[in-house]
Formats: sequence, structure tokens, C-alpha cells
Amino acid sequence: MKTQLRKTMVSGALKSGGSLKFNMRSILLALAFMLVSTTAFAHCDSYDGPVIKDALKALDQNNVQLVLKWIEPEQEKEIIPLFDKTYRLKNGDKQVYSIVEKYFLETLVRLHRETEGAPYTGLKPAGSTTPLVVMADNSIAKNDVEGVVNTVTTHLEQVLRERYAKVAELSKTKENSVEQGRAYVDAYVQYTHTLEALEHLLHGDISH
Repeated sequence: MKTQLRKTMVSGALKSGGSLKFNMRSILLALAFMLVSTTAFAHCDSYDGPVIKDALKALDQNNVQLVLKWIEPEQEKEIIPLFDKTYRLKNGDKQVYSIVEKYFLETLVRLHRETEGAPYTGLKPAGSTTPLVVMADNSIAKNDVEGVVNTVTTHLEQVLRERYAKVAELSKTKENSVEQGRAYVDAYVQYTHTLEALEHLLHGDISH
């Protein structure tokens, strides 16, 4: 349903008789919503990400249910016993518990990464999350996506205009020499590949 809605938004923008500016705005808006929906999970391995936050909350409340949403049902048989063992050590030796807690967090993040089809590369420190993903998380917490939409669309429009302007200017001199031709090709590739990436995001299968 969401994929069809995105395609409809883009298709309608491209087929309408409105201005190029309106069409571009519609496309970028659709892309912005897609980015918000997918990037919120990109920082699942950081200490300020949602997976570890839920894990620490689960250990604080002795409620493993809080973390099961981040893994598949068949992975529960590994996480639930490990959670129970970790919680039982919570009030024991602090050094031992810190080691066991970290192992539990690593295991949970590793299993979640497997559900994404992504490799586990270790836990990342708090503050390693990109600004756009922080903005995405804040938008969810505040129930307001407008800031994300405005930031993403403004940035993407600026990038596209700059790359178009460069390739348009270099197209005037591309036949003057091999060097100038190669400069044009480099600019052309950057511009068209940007649009190809947008096309993939808009019409390709998206997984977090």
C-alpha cells in the first residue's frame, strides 16, 4: 500500500501539467517521507539508537517483551534465555554485570542486523548517529515530520540544481578538448547517477 502510494504521488507529479518546480517539489516530498521511514532504523547499533535504548529499559524493568519486536520469532530462543541470565546478574558484581550486559546488547543488535540483511560491525558510541537520523527520531517523538520534509527537500533540490548547473555549463565546452570532454562526463555522471539513485528509492524495493 505504501509503495503504491509513493508511486502514485510521483506519477501524478510527473504527468500533471503543472510547473517543473511543482513536479520537483512533489517528487522530493515523496522521497523525504521514504527517507524518514527507512533511516530511523539505520542507527540500530549505536548506544543512542532505539534498539539499545529498549534493551536497557527492558533490563531495568525486567521485561524482555520490550526487545522482541527488534528480532524475528525464531531468534527469540537465543535472546530470551540470555536476557534472563543477564537480568539475574544485575544486582551482583558490577564489573561482571557490565561484561554480561554488553554481550546481551551485542547479541540483540547482531540478531536485529540479521533481520535487516546487514552485517554486525560492533556497537557504536552515542553521538555517532547522523544528523538526519537524529532529526527523524525527533520527528517521531514529536509526532511532526514537517522539519524533516523541509530539510530533506531543500537539500535535495539544492544538490540537483547545482549538479544540473555544472553539467549544463560544461556541455558548452565538451567538444573543445579531451580534458574538457572528460570534465563534462564527470559532471554528467554525477548528475544522472543522483537521479538514478532517486529513481531506485522511489520505485525500488526498500528494506531497512
